[in-house]
Amino acid sequence: MNLAWVSLISLVVAIVAGIAWRVNLGLLCLAFAYLVGVGSGSLSAPQVTAGFPTSLFLVLVAIMVLFAQAQVNGTLNKLARHGIRLARGNVGMVPIVFFGLTVAIAVMGAGNIAGIALMAPVAMAAASRLGISAFLMTIMVGNAANAGAYSPVAPTGVVANELMIRAGIVGQQWHTFWNTFIAQSFVAFAGYFLLGGTALLLRGKRVDLHADLPAEDLEPFTTPQWLTLGVLGLVLVAVIVFRVEVIIAAFVAVAVLALTRAAAPDAAIKVVPWSTILMVCGVSTLISVLDKTGGVDVIVDGLVRLSTPQTVTGIVALVAGLVSAYSSTVGVVLPTFLPTVPGLAERLGADPMAIASAINVGGHLVDVSPLSTIGAICLAAYTGTEDRQVLFNKVLAWGLSMAVVGAVVCWVFFGLL
Repeated sequence: MNLAWVSLISLVVAIVAGIAWRVNLGLLCLAFAYLVGVGSGSLSAPQVTAGFPTSLFLVLVAIMVLFAQAQVNGTLNKLARHGIRLARGNVGMVPIVFFGLTVAIAVMGAGNIAGIALMAPVAMAAASRLGISAFLMTIMVGNAANAGAYSPVAPTGVVANELMIRAGIVGQQWHTFWNTFIAQSFVAFAGYFLLGGTALLLRGKRVDLHADLPAEDLEPFTTPQWLTLGVLGLVLVAVIVFRVEVIIAAFVAVAVLALTRAAAPDAAIKVVPWSTILMVCGVSTLISVLDKTGGVDVIVDGLVRLSTPQTVTGIVALVAGLVSAYSSTVGVVLPTFLPTVPGLAERLGADPMAIASAINVGGHLVDVSPLSTIGAICLAAYTGTEDRQVLFNKVLAWGLSMAVVGAVVCWVFFGLL
């Protein structure tokens, strides 16, 4: 067996073992990276270490510490609770408002996982109190989290853009965001209007905010929270308008909030999802070994056999969705499939940006499934009277069907249009 296949099999074994034994995939991938690279004699230990994505690690730390500060001082939670006022009492508009708020929080830098963790408890509680289908609310806030996930200052956007730059796709950060935002939003609103949202809007039911919401939901922002909002806004302006590197803007913002005592840095560091950072960086290191040993070429060969220039976006979206249904999108799907983009584009004569967008969208559409973090958080946050097993079945059917729906959407959006 040649080294390319050995390296690819090591990735598959690491993923399966990580899922079966619930061990951090990053740890396993780092071990396999050294075992395959150094053990085969093809790479030295420093060459394997050089594949560790140092810049990606630092950017993720900066972004996640910043938003952990905004989380521990209550800023993001307060923002979410105040957002229900935007519905102006129209019950049918409440899921749409929560869609917008979840997107906004994800875009500001919280990303999809932190965004849904902050929004789901508020959104699902509102659904219970106002008689809104928990399934509809899950569709809206789950897809909203993914719609904003590819912001250049959000963790998923940082990971995807770093991997795309390595693949030769440079300067497409906002193009990547808009492609995924439009596709995710289309699916979310199509689901909402087709599965009960239209009837909810036409019913015209009204809600008395002060009577139906707890008093703490409407408490004003404190001075530290206003300062935190201002700092987050300045980070976005610096990155979008003045083209400041994300890592610079985020670390400066972290320091400002720490020095002004607007947020406790020690408490923020404790809530940073270090396991996620380790997973992303560990998988990226093993993928670097795959690239050097020919394992990535094996993946490309397989996808080329299945695809044509017209169907490649649908095929890669389907494969990414199926893999993502049972593993981490940002930790496994993106580091595994985005490095295949240059080879696929060259051999099929296809647009590399279209292929990358199909991977990004297809990998995330299935994440509203209760088997994934986003869907699981939404279900866990629901405390209403709906049958939880029925709700689980609905969300599971929706999430798994998104592998096929995502393939069709990506084929249309990125293959035909």
